[in-house]
Amino acid sequence: MESEQPQYVEALVSSGDSIVYLGSLKTAKENYKKAKDHNLKGTTLLPAFLDGHGHIFNVGLVSLFANLLPPPDGPGADFNTIVNTLNEFKDSEDGKWSVNKFGWIVGNGYDDSQLKEKDHPKAADLDKVSEELPVLILHQSGHLGVVNSKGLEAMGWTSKDTPDPKEGKLRRNSDGTPNGVMEENAFFTVLGEIMSEADDEVNAKAVKLGQAQYAKNGYMTAQEGRTTPGQVNAIIKEAEAGKLYLDVVSYPDMRIKGAYDLLDGNYYNHKHQYKNKFRIGGVKLTLDGSPQGKTAWLTQHYHIPPPGEDSDYKGYPIMADSLANRYVHDAFKNKWQILCHTNGDAAIDQYLNAVEKALENYNYDDHRTVIVHGQTIRKDQIEKAAQLNVDASLFPMHTFYWGDWHVESVLGHPRADYISPCVDALNAGLNITSHHDAPVTFPNSMRVLDATVNRVTRSGVILGPEQRLSAYKGLKTLTIWAANQYFEENEKGSLKVGKNADFVILDKNPLKVDPLTIHDIKVLESIKDGKNVYSIN
Repeated sequence: MESEQPQYVEALVSSGDSIVYLGSLKTAKENYKKAKDHNLKGTTLLPAFLDGHGHIFNVGLVSLFANLLPPPDGPGADFNTIVNTLNEFKDSEDGKWSVNKFGWIVGNGYDDSQLKEKDHPKAADLDKVSEELPVLILHQSGHLGVVNSKGLEAMGWTSKDTPDPKEGKLRRNSDGTPNGVMEENAFFTVLGEIMSEADDEVNAKAVKLGQAQYAKNGYMTAQEGRTTPGQVNAIIKEAEAGKLYLDVVSYPDMRIKGAYDLLDGNYYNHKHQYKNKFRIGGVKLTLDGSPQGKTAWLTQHYHIPPPGEDSDYKGYPIMADSLANRYVHDAFKNKWQILCHTNGDAAIDQYLNAVEKALENYNYDDHRTVIVHGQTIRKDQIEKAAQLNVDASLFPMHTFYWGDWHVESVLGHPRADYISPCVDALNAGLNITSHHDAPVTFPNSMRVLDATVNRVTRSGVILGPEQRLSAYKGLKTLTIWAANQYFEENEKGSLKVGKNADFVILDKNPLKVDPLTIHDIKVLESIKDGKNVYSIN
């Protein structure tokens, strides 16, 4: 991954946690007689992947809940399947453990765009799971959710006079009473109350299960991309107990009390050094919601508005410009790398304007500020980002998971064709990465690569073919360009003497197969600092 075109070597030698030799097998055997010989037998070794954007702690956390994802990742095809899956889960040993820990029956990953009903379940539907216990299901976007009647009662949201929580919405029945569907901060309020019940056992399980998911997909550097202080402390506890075998980088949510204090501790430094395989990389800001959930903030109206909204509905911001400016100023003043969730182009405008103002006040050239997601970024915004030296972690997996939905309901043509425009961003000079945003999807590296290269929707349509990257450049978004995003390009992301011995072994070479079969490639082995941390067998 060092050059403009693919280059191969016959042999690689690592010693301890570093690469010490690249070249011919004959010379390797002559000079490193004590080295253990690993014959790849026709498989392919690459530098290990770095997580452009994801949430490793939350990946582990949602593994503790019922899987409601739609096919091919789960069973969630219709309301009945969701109800049946939750009922089976609550009666299972894992379900009983989870309910005992949290006091709620929780399921993760339903998606109205993929349900037969093309709608969200309501409280009345979830009452079929339980009328005694509160039930919460998380939307796959991570920005919406649904509770049953007991859940509404627990939150005190039963009257038509119930106000919407600040920065969130309660969707309602025709009589004005909440119907159980929650947007943004309404949903986060419920989730936060449930997660406050997590104890050391829950946190330890979350870290363990999250690492296992990342390792099996070849990610040896993982991100927790919107961390609460409680989660940071939970990860630190596992790190200090020697339980981290992957490098984990955390970006605390700037808006949560205590987040700034974390950047004064032992796990943040401007040299981007790890301690016990953990570090705080900077801060996270969120300025809007989800395009597939129709809460992202757009400059043009949604193709089809959500129920109860007028035809000019454009989503909504999380905060006013003045507050966004203040947060970005804080990051630049302290020289904290800032990653900002901006899906809608109106939110991207707000972010870029804030960055422009901050740059006028602070001398922080190598800031590596990141647009996260950038689903509806416009070409003029790409050009402005390049001028401001802002990079992008894009989300072309949307083309597979929600591409058809973007065309049919969210954006329509031609806006849907331009989601995650990797080619234009790269041509403008942005450093780009391609991510999975797990647990929104599984941290499936080959599905990420497939979508970046092919942009094929679930129905088989190529969405925005001119924005497809070559397989080699697609791999760069997971390796050397991702290392650059982390300020770790001197240690990771390519096979080079002196760099970390972080590798992934694939059963096939992504550059030598039919691109449309990339998602079928298997990760056989993952190696961190010269040590095996995952094998398929």
